[in-house]
Amino acid sequence: MTMRHYIDCREYPSEMKCTVAIAADSEDELINAAVQHAVAVHSAKDTPAFRAELKKVIHDGTPPN
Repeated sequence: MTMRHYIDCREYPSEMKCTVAIAADSEDELINAAVQHAVAVHSAKDTPAFRAELKKVIHDGTPPN
C-alpha cells in the first residue's frame, strides 16, 4: 500500500489564516499541487528554491482534523 503524504497550511500562520491541507500518494504530485495553491492563494513564486522548501515540510500520512 502506498503511503500518503501531506502539507498543511495551518502550520504556517498567515494573515489569511489558510486552513488548506493537501495530500497525495506521491511527493511529486503533492509538490505540484502545493505550488499551484501557494502561487494562486499566497502569491508565492514557483522557483526551485521554493519547491525545495516545500519538500522539507512534507509529512507522511494524512492531515489531522
